[in-house]
Amino acid sequence: MAGPSYATVDRAKRPDPLARGVSVVRGRQSIRSSIGGAITRATRALSVRLLIALLIASSLPACAGLGPAHVGAVKLAAGDGAITIASFDFPESVLLAEIYAQALGSKGFRVKRAFDLGPRELVEPALERGLVEFVPEYLGSSLRFVAQGTPPLSSDPRTSHERLVDAFNGRGIAVLGSAPAEDANAIVVTAQTAAKYHLEKISDLFPVAGQLVFGGPPECPSRPLCLPGLERTYGLHFKRFQGLDAAGPLTVGELETGEIDVALLFSTDGEIRARGFVELADDRGLQPAENVTPVVRGDVVAAYGSRFRLVVDAVSARLTTETLAQLNGLVSRGEPPAVVASAWLRSNGLVQG
Repeated sequence: MAGPSYATVDRAKRPDPLARGVSVVRGRQSIRSSIGGAITRATRALSVRLLIALLIASSLPACAGLGPAHVGAVKLAAGDGAITIASFDFPESVLLAEIYAQALGSKGFRVKRAFDLGPRELVEPALERGLVEFVPEYLGSSLRFVAQGTPPLSSDPRTSHERLVDAFNGRGIAVLGSAPAEDANAIVVTAQTAAKYHLEKISDLFPVAGQLVFGGPPECPSRPLCLPGLERTYGLHFKRFQGLDAAGPLTVGELETGEIDVALLFSTDGEIRARGFVELADDRGLQPAENVTPVVRGDVVAAYGSRFRLVVDAVSARLTTETLAQLNGLVSRGEPPAVVASAWLRSNGLVQG
């Protein structure tokens, strides 16, 4: 794998998928923290305000029950003296956001948390509008979303990073350096299913997919790297799709109990190893490079300069795929993300105490 690359560019707005009727699905887990107590009511209230702001900005005031007069009451994150860090609605994203938040907080930056906010269809427009300011992203998935499928995705991190920089160009968003840690979509079955159907790679599913139930996040049927990609690249047509959570405990539990036969998990999910699941090889290269990559409002980078970048880059440089899998395993066994993040940061000398 190529080493991480570092670049900062300005970006411009794109049409909002929320205005085209994309549904927003919240995570099923309540993510709690034991450092500073649970993720507070204030944090949850912030998330609610962000959702309301997006509904207003997406020309959906009638659905929200709010009129144009309320627009002025919605306070953007930009310019409030704090860096609002957001996560998607799955545990690893919450963990990564907590790691960066604690690292920045320990160096004197004031941070706000907008965790478990929702899928990319919600979070990316929120970033461009200044409702949140920092998102730990994934190279290929972010590029696919922002660039609308052009240019083509690549399995090379450097190429993907450069293309993401170009895709965000003019949108007021800076793409910081990628971490070595990579978390791609993983197509997973139980050991029993693998043995029964002689499954080692995704293409092995072709003759039996019609007998199997596929489980994954609710957005999967519309995501090019999920069901549409499996159909296009591998010709797979499953018996049924079961919408669950985003590679979380619900999906893991349904796979283990046989309610679904094939699952979309993440390659850094500690549960794959812990439960003896079999990850099928992506033998036709559907998945692109998915290195963890912070994307940040350009005005935040401009305001805080090199001191901010040094903190973020130091965290990214130490995040490896193996490390992320281990940390995910701790969270999946019930350790609060804030505790896991704090211990890892201390052990790597990124925070003191």
